Amino acid sequence: MYNELAAYIREMYDRPDGFIPMHEPRFIGNEKKYLEQCIDTTFVSSVGEFVDRFAKMMCEMTGAAYAIPVSNGTAALHLSLVGAGVKQDDEVLTQSLTFIATCNAIVYEKATPHFIDIDADTLGMSPEKLKDRLEEIAEMRNGECFNRETGKRIKACVPMHTFGLPLRIDEIAEICNEYNIVLIEDAAESLGSTYKGQHTGRFGKLGAISFNGNKIATSGGGGAILTDDIELGKHLHHLSTQAKIPHTYNYEHDYIGYNYRMPNINAALICAQLEQLHRFVEDKRQIHEAYKQFFQEIDDIDLLDEIGQANSNYWLNAIQVESKEKKVEFLENLNAAGIMCRPVWKLLHTLPMFSQCPKGNLSNSTEAEDKTINITSSSRLNG
Repeated sequence: MYNELAAYIREMYDRPDGFIPMHEPRFIGNEKKYLEQCIDTTFVSSVGEFVDRFAKMMCEMTGAAYAIPVSNGTAALHLSLVGAGVKQDDEVLTQSLTFIATCNAIVYEKATPHFIDIDADTLGMSPEKLKDRLEEIAEMRNGECFNRETGKRIKACVPMHTFGLPLRIDEIAEICNEYNIVLIEDAAESLGSTYKGQHTGRFGKLGAISFNGNKIATSGGGGAILTDDIELGKHLHHLSTQAKIPHTYNYEHDYIGYNYRMPNINAALICAQLEQLHRFVEDKRQIHEAYKQFFQEIDDIDLLDEIGQANSNYWLNAIQVESKEKKVEFLENLNAAGIMCRPVWKLLHTLPMFSQCPKGNLSNSTEAEDKTINITSSSRLNG
C-alpha cells in the first residue's frame, strides 16, 4: 500500500522524484508586484497602505465588522484573551489536542488551561463534553462562572478548528452564552472554512487567524483578530501598537501595550495571497477528493471529512489508522519514500508545564493522538 500511495501522491503533484513537503506556500499572483510597491514607498514597517488594505479585505472575506492585523497567530490569540478580560488565576477552557500556541497564549496572562475533550469526527472541542464538564464543576456567582473544585473563575473558552475542519461551533457558542463564558475561536488553520454559511472565527466574541508560512495563505509571519465589537476592535488595535496615542510627534501611551503590529511588507504579501484564496481552497478540496478516492479502497485507514453544513479549506488532510503501531509504520514508510507526513501534536496535558491543569475525560483526544496522521497537502497551483 505504501508504494502505491507514494506513487499516487507523486502523480497528483507531478513530482516523479525528490522530496515532497507537508505544506509549502504558493505565490501565483501579485506577490512580487506588491512587495516592490511596498519597498518603493519605503513604508516597510507597521504603517502603510497594505496594512489598511489587508484589514479591509479580511472584513470583506469573513463578514467581520472589524479586523486587527497582528504579527502572528499567537499574538492574535494572546490579544484576544486580553480583550476577553482574562486575568491572572482565571481558567480558560480549551483543547488538549491543539498546537501549543493555544495554551501558551493563555499562560501569558497567567491563566490556567482547562482541557475539554474533542469530537472524534472534527478533532475540535466537543459541545457534549463541554456541557458535561460544566455541569460537573461549574457554579454561577453574580453572573460569572466559577469552577467549584478549584475556586477559579472560568472566563473564556478557546476551541480550535483543527486542520481547517470546522467544529460544531454554534453549539459551543450556545453553551458559552449560557454560562457567561467569552468564546474566542482559534481559527488559525481555518481561513476560508465556513460552518452553516458563516466563516470560522465569527461565532464568538473574537476569532484569531494565522498567516504563518505553512498556512493556506501566508504573509511569512502574521495574524489577524476578527470581531463584530467595533469598540473592542479599536481598543485591541490600539494595544497592538504599544498603546501609543496618535500624534504628529509626541510619544504618549495610555495602556500597557504590545508590539504586535503587522509590518506593511508582510501585509503586501498577504494581500496578494488573499486575492487567490478562493483558488487555493478549491484546489485543496480537489486534493481531498483525490485522497478520498484512494483511501476508500483501504479498509483500515479513514480519511477525516467535513461534517454536515461545514465547508472546510482542508488545510491539512488527516487520516486515522488502526493503532499506534500502524501509525509508526505509516510514518516511517512514507517519509522514507520522500513523502512528508507527520503525527498529530502531542497532547498538551501530557507536557510537563500543563500536566497539573484541570481536565475532563479526554478519551477521544487520546485515541486521536494514537491514530492520526497528516499527509501531504500543499496546493498544486503554480504561478
